[in-house]
Amino acid sequence: MSWKKDEDTDELGALMNLDHSMVLQEARVFNETPIRPRHSRLLLAKIIFLMYRGDTMPTTEATNLFFSITKLFQCKDMSLRQMVYLTIKELSTVSEDVIMVTSSLMKDMQPKSEITYRANAIRALCKILDPSMLPGIERFIKSAIVEKSPSIASAALVSSYHLFKDSKDVVRRWGNEVSEALNGKSLNQGTSFFGGSAAQNQVVSNSKIVQYHALGLMYAIRQHDRMAVLKMVQAFSSQGKTSSWISSSNAALRSDMAHVLLVRYAVRVMENDPSLLPQLYTLLEEWMGHRSDMVSIEAARAMCQLKEVTAKQLTPAVNVLQQALSASQKPTLRFAAIRTLNALARTHPEAVQPCNVDMEGLITDSNRSVATFAITTLLKTGNEASVDRLMKQMQGFMAEISDEFKIIVAEAVRSLCRKFPGKHSVFLGFLSGVLRDEGGFEFKRAAIEAIVDLAKHVPECKEAALAHLCEFIEDCEFTKLSVRVLHFLGEEGPLTARPTVYIRHIYNRVVLENAVVRAAAVSALAKFGSSPVADASLQRSVRVLLKRCLDDRDDEVRDRAAWALRMSGGSQTTRDKYVRDDSTFALAVLERKLVEYCADSSASAKGSFNFESIPRISRAQEEESRNRTRMENMDAVLTGTTLSAPSGSGRKTGGGESSAPGTPGMGSGTAASGFMDSFEQQAQYASKLNAIPELAAFGEQPLVSSAKAVELTESETEYVVHCIKHVYESHIVFQFDITNTIPEQVLAQVEVSMEPEEDIEGVLQPVVVVPIPELKCDEPGTAYVAFEHTDPDTFPAVSFACTLKFTVKECDPATGEPEEGDDGFEDEYSLEATDISAGDFMQATYIPDSQALWEALGTDGETIETFALANFDSIEECITKVSDLLGMCPLEGALKPKSKAAHQAVFTGRWLGRTRAVARTRMTYQKGTGVTMELAVRSEDHTVSELVVSAIA
Repeated sequence: MSWKKDEDTDELGALMNLDHSMVLQEARVFNETPIRPRHSRLLLAKIIFLMYRGDTMPTTEATNLFFSITKLFQCKDMSLRQMVYLTIKELSTVSEDVIMVTSSLMKDMQPKSEITYRANAIRALCKILDPSMLPGIERFIKSAIVEKSPSIASAALVSSYHLFKDSKDVVRRWGNEVSEALNGKSLNQGTSFFGGSAAQNQVVSNSKIVQYHALGLMYAIRQHDRMAVLKMVQAFSSQGKTSSWISSSNAALRSDMAHVLLVRYAVRVMENDPSLLPQLYTLLEEWMGHRSDMVSIEAARAMCQLKEVTAKQLTPAVNVLQQALSASQKPTLRFAAIRTLNALARTHPEAVQPCNVDMEGLITDSNRSVATFAITTLLKTGNEASVDRLMKQMQGFMAEISDEFKIIVAEAVRSLCRKFPGKHSVFLGFLSGVLRDEGGFEFKRAAIEAIVDLAKHVPECKEAALAHLCEFIEDCEFTKLSVRVLHFLGEEGPLTARPTVYIRHIYNRVVLENAVVRAAAVSALAKFGSSPVADASLQRSVRVLLKRCLDDRDDEVRDRAAWALRMSGGSQTTRDKYVRDDSTFALAVLERKLVEYCADSSASAKGSFNFESIPRISRAQEEESRNRTRMENMDAVLTGTTLSAPSGSGRKTGGGESSAPGTPGMGSGTAASGFMDSFEQQAQYASKLNAIPELAAFGEQPLVSSAKAVELTESETEYVVHCIKHVYESHIVFQFDITNTIPEQVLAQVEVSMEPEEDIEGVLQPVVVVPIPELKCDEPGTAYVAFEHTDPDTFPAVSFACTLKFTVKECDPATGEPEEGDDGFEDEYSLEATDISAGDFMQATYIPDSQALWEALGTDGETIETFALANFDSIEECITKVSDLLGMCPLEGALKPKSKAAHQAVFTGRWLGRTRAVARTRMTYQKGTGVTMELAVRSEDHTVSELVVSAIA
C-alpha cells in the first residue's frame, strides 16, 4: 500500500496516540456503500497497530469488528484485500465464529484468482481453520504446494508447517507434493492441478525460497524417521556429483538457505552415530568449499561445534573462518566468523591461534560487535604479554557496545583471571572501572561475579577486590547485587587482616538501604561476630551493632538480629553450625514435601515437619549448578540457537496417560535430562510413580532413585530401552523407558520380563508388572516391574536377564493407526541385563562438615579395603567410575584430580535415605599397573560400611 506524504503525514503520526474506543466507532465505515478503499485501509492499519501495541479487545467487540471487516471482501482493491487478510488473522484469536469467513477465503484460493489473493487467502485460512476441517481443504493445499508461483507455493508450505503442530497425520499425507516442490519439478514446467495451462494468470519467478520452505516441512514430516532424514541428506549432499559413499542423485539444492538447513539436519542426524562421523566430516569439508559464503560458514560452524572433533579435523574449518575474517568486505560474514572462533576458543584455543594476526586487525573494526569478539577471542588465545595491551584497547570502547557484548567481555575476563593470575591487578582495575559505568543488571552481575571469582582464586588480590565491592554497594541500584556482595563480604571479610574495615561498609547498608538489603547486612555482621578468628573486641563491637538492629521497623531484620545475638552467645560449634554453615536444602524436594505436608489434613497429628528427610547440598554444588547454567546461556549467545522443528508427542505411561512433551528427566535420551538437577529429577520421578495406582501404595516417594538411566539397547536399534531403578522401604521398582522406532508397527501390551541370574527366593519377590497398552512409533512409553523386598536385613547384588515382550500390529506409517481387524502377533526382543548393587540403596546427599562426622563416627563403624584396578588408564577415569558405583555425593574437587599420579576424594550419602555414611578414597596411578585405590568407609552402622565397600568388589 502507499500513502502520499503531503496528505498522510499527520494521519500516520496520529497512530502513536490512538484511542481504542474512537477506532471502534470509526469502524462503522466498513458498513457504508460504496466502500472507500483508502479510508478502510488506513483504519485497518490502526486496528492492527492497537493489537500489536497490546490493547485488549473484548470478545464481543472483536467478533462484531471481525464480521464488519468481512464485508470488505466485496471490494476488489488489492491493497485493501491484503490488509483484510492480515486483520482477519490477528482478530481470529480473540473473535468467535471466525470459521464463517471460510467460504470467502476459499473463493480467493481458486486457481483463477489473482496470485496475491491466493497466497494471502491460504495464510489466513490456515490461521483460522479448525484442525478437524483440514481434510476439507486438503486438495487446495496440495495443489498450491506444487504451484509454479513461488508466492503461492511458499504460502502453502509455511501454512502446512504451522498446521503440522495440530494435524500431523493429515500433513504427513502431503509428502509427495512437498517432495515435488523440494525437487523443483513444478517450478518451471507442468500443468495445473485443475487442468489447463499452469501459467495462466501467473508470473513465474526464479525465487528459490520454495525449496527452503519445502525442506523445512519435509524434515518436520520425517524428523522421527532417522533413516528417512539420512536418505534426504544423502540425496542432496553431492550436488550432482558422485561420492564414494552416496549414491548419485539428480536432486540439487539451488537455495543457499535450504543448503544451510541441510547442513544442520546432517549434523543432527549423524553426530551421535560413531559409524557415520567420518562421513559427516567428509560432507562438512565438501560444504566448506561451497560457492555461497553462507553455506561455507555454516559448515565450518557445524564442524567447530562437534563434540569429539580433533585439532586436525578443525583445520579446514578454521581456514574457512580465517578467510572470512581477512578477505570479506561484509560485516555480517566477519561477525559470523569471529563469533564462531570465539566459541571455539573456549574448548580448542590452540586451533584458533593461527587466526590471531587477522583478529588483531579487527580490533579497530567499525562494527563494535566484531571488535568485541575479536578482543575477547584474542584474550583466550593470546599470551600473558598481550593482556595489558588488549585490556587497554577494550576499555576504550566499552561505552560504545551494548550490554549483551559487555557481558561477553566480563565473562572473558573472568576466565582469564584463572589463566593469568599474575595479571590480577589489570583485571581488577578493568572490572572496577566498568562497575562505575552505566549498565544493566545482567552486565553488572557478570562483573561482580568476575571480581568474586578473582578474590576466591587469587589470594593476593582478595583485599583489593573486597574494597572495590565495598565501594560498589555504596551506590548500587540493584538490590540483588547488594545482597550478593554482602553475602560474599560476610564469607571472606572475617578472614582478612583488618575485618573492621568491611564492618563499617556493611553497617552503612543497615542505615541507608531497603529492608531486603538491611536483612542481608545483619546476616553478614553475624558472620563477622561468629568467625573463629574474631577476637573479643571485634565480637563486642558486632554485638553492639546487632543490638541497634533490634529496633528496626522491618520484622525480618529484627528477627535476624535477635537470632544472631542468640547465636553469638553460644559455643563455637553452635556458631559454625547455625551461622557459618553454607549448605542448603534441595529446594525442589523441600517445596514438594511442604506442599504435601500442608495438603495432608492429618499431617499435623502425625508430628511436625521432618527436615531430616530433605537432602542438603553444599554451596559449592549450588554454585557449580549456577555456573553450568551460566555457561549454557553463554554458549547460546556465542553460537546462536539452532533451528527446531515441531516436536512430537508426549510420553505414555504404563497407566495409559500421557505426560507433557519433552518432560525433563523423564525422557531416555533428551538433552534436557542431562542438565536437570538430580533432586528435581527425583521429585518428578516420585510424581510420576504416584500417578500409577499399583505403585502409589509403596510409599509417597522412593527412598533412592537412580541418578542416571542405564541403556539396555543401542540407540540405533528398532526398540530403544532405558532402565531407572527406584528403591522404596520394602519394594524395588524398575522403570523402563521404551521407544518404538519402526513406523510400520504399533506395539500393544508392551512389558519387560525379568529373570534373576541368581537365586533370590526369600529376598525379592515379583509383585507388579505395569505394561504399556499401546506404543506407536517415536512416542516414548514407560513400563514398570516391581519386586517386594521380603528380607529387610539382606541387600542383594543380583543381575536380571531382561526380555521385551509385546504384540506387533501392522499400521499405516502416515497415520500411525493399526489396520482394522489385525489382532497382531506376539514377539519379544532381548535386552541387556540390568542389576541391583549396593550403590542403588545409597542416596547421594551432601552432609555438611564431613570431617567432623568422620571423626565422630570413629573406627567402630569403619571398613577399609585396598583394590588393584588395572583396567583404568587414568585417575580421572577411575574416580568417575567409583563415584557411579558408590552412588554417593562427591564433595568439592572429588571428580577433578589435580595430579595424574595421586588423588584423594571424599563422598557422603545416606543409606536408604537414613543412615549417614562417609567414604574416603586414596588413589595412585602407575603406567602399566593401573590404579591402586584404598577405600575407607565409616557409617553409623558397620553393616552399611561393609555393603558400601562391596559395591566396588
